[in-house]
Amino acid sequence: MKSLLAFTLVILVIVGATKEARSSVDDEEAVAALDTEYQAAVKNNDVATIDRILADDFVLVTGLGKTYSKRDLLQEARSKRMHYERQEDSQQKVRVWGDTAVVTALLWAKGTLHGKAFDYKLWFSDIYLKTEKGWRYVFAQASTRIPEASGG
Repeated sequence: MKSLLAFTLVILVIVGATKEARSSVDDEEAVAALDTEYQAAVKNNDVATIDRILADDFVLVTGLGKTYSKRDLLQEARSKRMHYERQEDSQQKVRVWGDTAVVTALLWAKGTLHGKAFDYKLWFSDIYLKTEKGWRYVFAQASTRIPEASGG
């Protein structure tokens, strides 16, 4: 009887650990997809998608120390002053700790702003928080632009 109980407990621990690991992988995949969806929304000035993904108290801090709120980013998308040829990330890595996820990636942005061309790469870290309504993008930290010669 004791060995059956011990065996049952071991099975329950294994099932619980497997379920938790699967949940973490599911969360990583969900956040990765959401962050990719957000980058596409920025590229397309898709106000509705940006609004849905960003938390109301979202903050972006640039490599130069300037901050932007959700309101600022929505206003920028509505203005359509920015036209993107590229707004893509690579080397994306998602790490999940409970209800918090951090995405790091290399962003390549290319396009025009007020008719003036831009083309740069930078690293960013995005923080997502799991809420009752799903994952929300709550904070971003961007590096300064990577000098062309370093290649990112």
